[in-house]
Amino acid sequence: MTVSPNGRHDEHEQLKRDLQDLKLLQMLEIYPETLDQAANEGWSSLKLLSYLVGCEATGKAERAIQSRIKRARLPRMKTLEEYDFNFPKRIPKQKVLRVFDCDFIPNHGNVVFVGTQGTGKTHFLTALGYVACSKGISVRFTRVIEMINELTTAQLAGILGKALRAYTQPTMLLLDELGYLPVDKRGADLLFQVVAARYENGSIVLSTNRRFKEWGAVLDSDNTLATAMIDRLMHHGEAIVISGKSYRTKDNEGEIEAQ
Repeated sequence: MTVSPNGRHDEHEQLKRDLQDLKLLQMLEIYPETLDQAANEGWSSLKLLSYLVGCEATGKAERAIQSRIKRARLPRMKTLEEYDFNFPKRIPKQKVLRVFDCDFIPNHGNVVFVGTQGTGKTHFLTALGYVACSKGISVRFTRVIEMINELTTAQLAGILGKALRAYTQPTMLLLDELGYLPVDKRGADLLFQVVAARYENGSIVLSTNRRFKEWGAVLDSDNTLATAMIDRLMHHGEAIVISGKSYRTKDNEGEIEAQ
């Protein structure tokens, strides 16, 4: 029995519709050229099917990673390999490397990067976010002050509960730049709500330019709240202290000193 050219065309169109409906998008894209390659090289049916399914699985995994990255709202991509561990005066490299294994996340552990401006704290948070997304972990990145501003607006509008979920539901929350700007009482209370809600429920990785004893001054001079926040972060967490000058100004150091 032979199949007419029109019949073969109809089969292809039906296959395309079926692949589209099943959202097998990678197979839809590559199957025509793959069929030609299989015919030319004499592939078995099993090899052909295995190849198509393998490509689809790889494509789905990559699309899932990209979706997690988009939802995480990460800054421009950074990698751990790009970081110059020789630049800081002091950095516990092995601790940093262990953080990137992400083993602390299943245990709802926390990490606090402490260091002066330009020592690579945001670099680490960003790079960690991309690594976590590639491992199938849901992530949210935000600067502390931006999160507080968003939650304040939501609280005034009477929709705080909904806004909080954006920061309490992801498996890992990346909080950047605590201490660069002062936080008023409302903001300090909202930040504490996020930390308290995630305590033993989800991981926080936070960067700050302030030592723990200075947090009270940052959080509306509320040492009690600062102590309670630190207690929750460090109960299942560790601090990684980075010492050194700003990497961003290293090339202009002579000019800066001369001014």
